[in-house]
Amino acid sequence: MNTSILPGNAAISVFVVCFVATIMLGSTVRLWRPLLNRRTRTNSHSEGEEWGLGGREFGAWVTWFLVGGDFYTAYTVIAVPALVYSTGGFGFFALPYTIIVYPFIFAVMPRLWTIARDGGHATAADIVRARFGSRTLELMVAVSGLVAVLPYIALQLIGIRTVIEALGFTGMLPLLIAFVSLAAYTWLGGLHAPALTAFIKDVMIYIAVLAAVIIVPIHLGGYGAMFHSAAGHLPSVPDGHIVAQGQVVPYATLALSSAFAAFLYPHTLTGILAAKSADTIRQNAVFLPAYTIVLGLIALLGLMAHAAGIVTTSSSQVVPQLFLAIFPPWFAGFCFAAIAVGALVPASVMAIGAANLIMHNILPHRSDSVTGSRVAGFAVKVGALGCVIFLNARFAIDLQLLGGVIILQTFPALIMGLLPLRLPAPALVAGWVIGSVAGLGLCWIDGLKPVHPVTFAGFSASVSTGLLALGINIAVTLMLGVVIRLALGASPSTLRPGSIRR
Repeated sequence: MNTSILPGNAAISVFVVCFVATIMLGSTVRLWRPLLNRRTRTNSHSEGEEWGLGGREFGAWVTWFLVGGDFYTAYTVIAVPALVYSTGGFGFFALPYTIIVYPFIFAVMPRLWTIARDGGHATAADIVRARFGSRTLELMVAVSGLVAVLPYIALQLIGIRTVIEALGFTGMLPLLIAFVSLAAYTWLGGLHAPALTAFIKDVMIYIAVLAAVIIVPIHLGGYGAMFHSAAGHLPSVPDGHIVAQGQVVPYATLALSSAFAAFLYPHTLTGILAAKSADTIRQNAVFLPAYTIVLGLIALLGLMAHAAGIVTTSSSQVVPQLFLAIFPPWFAGFCFAAIAVGALVPASVMAIGAANLIMHNILPHRSDSVTGSRVAGFAVKVGALGCVIFLNARFAIDLQLLGGVIILQTFPALIMGLLPLRLPAPALVAGWVIGSVAGLGLCWIDGLKPVHPVTFAGFSASVSTGLLALGINIAVTLMLGVVIRLALGASPSTLRPGSIRR
């Protein structure tokens, strides 16, 4: 089959109308939102907190769409099917990781929300500084969040660029359109923009995915014929196995490391901290698994593309080319808009979460100025644009996994710091430094691959780089903590974390 299917004017027109309408709706939310909310409110929130955390007032319904919206992104619609298209069953590692993460949310995130609410904290770095009283540790957590989110935003820009390229535009124009649309959407709307348009994004994605999983198999002769055809294009595995023997450990460790990293990112934590109560978070942890069902259906698109005869040298084009091959042009344009909006909504939350880190934790003179937050968010998007241009990842999904390697190094300070352990700040700092250097060094050596080969005492397999780096981090932290405890054995109370400021 032709490697590139050209769309018609109908596809372009529908895409422009749906995508631009969503941007306008989100960008002008500050103008029309008061008309929908006539309740009398006390203006107890600063302008910066209103822009960056939505005033901490989102209920269960809005939080469900916001957290789901910034958790299920272009990573879901573009990168996962692309990996399934290239590797087969290995690409389905995203399903168990999303299942693992929900009990983690239920158990841990309400506690973090309570600490943040009581202390007036807006970021993970705020919480860590209040816990340990260490400016150095605060900066390390903030820098980790900022750097980790850049390749994740880059993945969203790639998602928007991909569908614009599928519409027939070439060169730097698709990337420029993606960048400008994201910048305008975030600058004007703040966190209220993605929160109140996430519903539109989800409805569009649901329509596109349900149409695909119903219509495409019918077009291809049913699911049996689809799976049989796809099997002929993928690496063979033993009968009854989803992945090859050598992929079992990478599959499991990538799922586990992704689950640990998922809600350490600034954008996912921002969605949590914007909730109005701890019970709101618990309710969402119960119902968010519904998104995993959709994720599994989306992953099948990679197999459908093989069955449909899609051949492309760019794995990111798998889903757009499939839609162009099967759907009428106008509906393909609608699906492209759903993908673009599905990248726009979470990317804006990511930029806002990173801007919160810059304004609250990195700049020497903190400010709640909304203008400062907007400028910081714009700078973050420029950094993400640089990642798209200069990071040459084989698969788009590798950008998200690279961010996971970085953000996992905050796990000991943020999550283990909630436990009744006497973890001194110097030990956590040392663990962060050594874990970060080890993780990024292995990624560089492996060419941005998310796994690293490990051979030890007869064991030989590729293991998630993020999990390896986190293991090194925790080991260094615990060992150095013991050394410091012994050195200051006469005053063990000095090793206890600082109390949370309320």
